[in-house]
Amino acid sequence: MRTVRAGATAVPGAAPPRGGTAGPGAAPAHGPATGRGDVPGRPSSRLRPPLLPTLRAPEASRSNALHPGAWWLWALGLAVAASRTTNPLLLGLIVGVAGYVVAARRTDAPWARSYGAFVKLGLFVVALRVVFSLLLGSPIPGFHVLFTLPEAPLPDWMQGIRIGGRVTAEQLVFALYDGLKLATLLICVGAANALANPARLLKSLPGALYEAGVAVVVAMTFAPNLVADVVRLRTARRLRGRATGGVRALLQIGLPVLEGALERSVAVAASMDARGYGRTAQVPPAVRRTTNVLTLGGLLGVCAGSYGLLAAEGAGYGLPLLVAGLLTAVAGLRLGGRRTVRTRYRPDRWGVRAWLVAGSGVAVAVLVIVTGAAVPGAMHPGVVPLEAPELPVWPAVSVLLGLLPAFVAPVPKESPRP
Repeated sequence: MRTVRAGATAVPGAAPPRGGTAGPGAAPAHGPATGRGDVPGRPSSRLRPPLLPTLRAPEASRSNALHPGAWWLWALGLAVAASRTTNPLLLGLIVGVAGYVVAARRTDAPWARSYGAFVKLGLFVVALRVVFSLLLGSPIPGFHVLFTLPEAPLPDWMQGIRIGGRVTAEQLVFALYDGLKLATLLICVGAANALANPARLLKSLPGALYEAGVAVVVAMTFAPNLVADVVRLRTARRLRGRATGGVRALLQIGLPVLEGALERSVAVAASMDARGYGRTAQVPPAVRRTTNVLTLGGLLGVCAGSYGLLAAEGAGYGLPLLVAGLLTAVAGLRLGGRRTVRTRYRPDRWGVRAWLVAGSGVAVAVLVIVTGAAVPGAMHPGVVPLEAPELPVWPAVSVLLGLLPAFVAPVPKESPRP
């Protein structure tokens, strides 16, 4: 039997050695040489995963889902920033930031489709504010008269109010700025409503608000079922050749819908009773009184602080009072939660990305208030006399921080296409 030596010419018909051709200069069995000084026993630099994908936002799942409270804090931060200005350019920038984040992180859930409705509602509010200014006048003095409407005479006890009369450019611009401000607030709330899961948000409520949260969840669950029952019954009547409109058809559709709602109510009540809903633990009377005082005082502080932030002169006391009210209310809710004997299944975690999303909204609110105080004329463009609005640089840069959730929040899964 002939033996093949290393470096010798292979014999025709002989099988090559295992692992490839042996010989000087042959590549090692674990792969080709990289020429970069790879150390044996360590993975090659070509096989190391790149660093860039780890910095990207992951795909959303149940384990890394963003806390719904973070979306509301982000949206409320944008709303606070919008409440501090009447500059249409800055308000448009806030609406653009909210719309971009919604477009980037909105899911296909039913509640996520409400953003368009809020935008339409905002446009309706702007138009309604302008119409009211046309019909009822405005306290803003004006010098550029556009046209004059027929004025209705009013009694003496209604002095200060007029219907019709002259319409000036100053009052229309003032009404437009005021309407845009309110529309921006509505759009910010719509953004939070489109991004945050309402059921998960209510599930994250403290124990003191457990009963109210369950009632809202049940109501939100029953409403779509009622609509589905109405659609199903109308479709069945249409297939049978019966009318779907009129009082008689309404009664014939309403009775089965009401019967189905009552059956679901009985079933839900039985399941809630089987799970021990409504049973509370015994706490000392002093704890109950302290809870009531802290909760009521905290809510009053939140209301007063919110009014101070929304008012033009209350920025100095509004923020400290709001923070103190929130801390007091949280303490009261924590004490009130001791009466609730329940466990929470798979609670939502407040992770790093939730802190980034919520912090971006808070940063927008704080920076717009601080930087806007240095340029009050740009934050509130003049109406008398008329002035062209200018975009303030630093408040605009502060608003752009609200785009951070579009890059750090988990990316929603795409729904499968048929």
